[in-house]
Amino acid sequence: MRKSIELTPLIPWLAFRRALLTVLVISSSIAGCVVMFKVISFLEIGWQITMLVLFALTFSWIALAFWGAVFGFIVCALRLDPLSLRRQVPLSPNGNLLVSKTALVMPIYAEPPIPTIAGLEATCRSLIEQAHTSSNRPETLLSEHFDVFILSDTQDLNKAQEEAAHVAALQQRLAGQLAVHYRRRENNHERKAGNIADFCCRWGRRYDYMVVLDADSLMSGETLLTLVHRMQREPGVGLIQTVPIPVGQRTLFGLFTQFASALYSPMLAAGQSFWQGDAANYWGHNAIVRTRAFMASAGLPTIPGKPPLGGEILSHDFVEAALLKRSGWQVLLDTTATTAVSRHDPYASASHNSFEAMPSNMLDFAKRDRRWLQGNLQHLRLLTGAGFHPISRLHFFFGAFAYLSSLVWLALLLCTSLLVGYQAIDEPTEQMLSKSLSVGLLTVTLGMLLAPKFLGFLLALGQCPHAFGGRLKLFASMVLEILFAALIAPLMMAWHSLFIITVLLGRSIEWQTQPRGERSLPWGEVWQHAGWMTLCGLAWAGAVMLFSASAFGWLSPVWLGLLLAVPIIKYSSSSTWGGVINQRLGLLQTPSTSLSPPLLDEFNALMSRDSSTLPAMADGSPYVLNALPSELSGEMPPQSLNQFSIQALSSPATQTKEPH
Repeated sequence: MRKSIELTPLIPWLAFRRALLTVLVISSSIAGCVVMFKVISFLEIGWQITMLVLFALTFSWIALAFWGAVFGFIVCALRLDPLSLRRQVPLSPNGNLLVSKTALVMPIYAEPPIPTIAGLEATCRSLIEQAHTSSNRPETLLSEHFDVFILSDTQDLNKAQEEAAHVAALQQRLAGQLAVHYRRRENNHERKAGNIADFCCRWGRRYDYMVVLDADSLMSGETLLTLVHRMQREPGVGLIQTVPIPVGQRTLFGLFTQFASALYSPMLAAGQSFWQGDAANYWGHNAIVRTRAFMASAGLPTIPGKPPLGGEILSHDFVEAALLKRSGWQVLLDTTATTAVSRHDPYASASHNSFEAMPSNMLDFAKRDRRWLQGNLQHLRLLTGAGFHPISRLHFFFGAFAYLSSLVWLALLLCTSLLVGYQAIDEPTEQMLSKSLSVGLLTVTLGMLLAPKFLGFLLALGQCPHAFGGRLKLFASMVLEILFAALIAPLMMAWHSLFIITVLLGRSIEWQTQPRGERSLPWGEVWQHAGWMTLCGLAWAGAVMLFSASAFGWLSPVWLGLLLAVPIIKYSSSSTWGGVINQRLGLLQTPSTSLSPPLLDEFNALMSRDSSTLPAMADGSPYVLNALPSELSGEMPPQSLNQFSIQALSSPATQTKEPH
């Protein structure tokens, strides 16, 4: 296997970091299980084993998140880079020489054209502005080193025609500044992964790197140039994933999710990067990829069997990262664009941005989770794939268990409820719930569960409270977010459990366009999709109340969330309530709103533009689009899951030199 450390900075103490995390998680889990065993020691052996297994899985998952957050907190508090453990330095691409060519690639499928093109144009204009700042010859820098590709899989001809019109208008607006190309496939074989692979086979060899964007991605020119320069400096790196933060939300649900992501995600990502090192994951967008490495190493195989757990790989990004790492390339998680928001830090810049949009209500959010869940469960079949790095196998398992944990939690709660009824009938002393150990264990569990939120709060409180509206508003917003998260946790548990059961029963779904934009839900739609939760919550609360008043109180966070499912989903989809909380009370503010990054200002201005600027069709003839660049054909062979041969590859330095 090629030695990827050649010409690539070392990540110090990486084996020790992973060993430390393993010891901390395992020791915490063992301690928790010992206490749990004492709590349930009076039960029959069958109940003991069942409860211990369910508790061990749940508590270990909580411990992993807790210790990862602790690592992230320490790294961010000390202002260290999570990989090198060196003091973070100013991030500026100015003065660096570009010797590579990069394609900005946006695969789309029946997306709403106005926000999609506005987001891409805002990214392009930010890159153009940064080129003028960092180069004496900005036109040469852009024309020789950057191209933009919109890769359409839209199958509806009417939508495709409207899409092409918007692209043609964008090409006219950016003419002479940045080349924009448009290609539409007549079929969407293998979906987004096939779309990217088609680009690579046609034009991949023309470019050293490609930056993959989603239809809702926003990235600043400074971030893009910084990523390109880093790829040039570190030729052993195959992929760098940034941490995209949701923006542009107005509904109550969207504002809560946006606030939580802005407050906690940078710290959690730093913690992940600390122990993942050069075997990080890929989230499918807002990332830069070395095209030659991607083409040679990341061709997707087909999983044996039929859908939903066989066939085409749906959550392809995890697998592509694992295949790159398997071939010796480093896969990094870059947190520098999100961990620096303090106005007093020289490396903190509002122009260092990596953003995305997200579903504005819980139903659309759950539908997206349903797609991801099916794809992530497929990864369980890849755990024994040949040649994968141990951390890549952990990514496969963690991605699946992120959803399976809901079913485990539900099983644990149901077993607890059954035991309450059993004890009330057979031995009405409520032994299980009256022991002081159980109170202590519950307190510790809740503390570890909430600790990442409080650590993120402390970090923002000490470094950048102004970015969240000030200390008082930051605290009030955090409390509201914790309460909201507690209410919706049972809903997500119920949805995920239902989705898992349907997948295990062999029911597959079609991956369609993700709902984007603001959408207030009507009562009828909410009741249709969540009415069963309200009925289940009512039945659960009534049954527990009959047998144990204390258990009724202990389990109130669960049954209350289910009972209020319909009004929670309905009112959280409202932008009116979101406006009351965010604009009138000034809560749930984030750096993306309080610091007003120029990238978002540009996007908002483009969104308000009159669409009558589209070029008019003459006699029904198609819009005139720029000619595509000449193809430089290459191959992206599917990789084997059953065998992996170690080949003598050329050095990183020679592999990164591509013909233009």
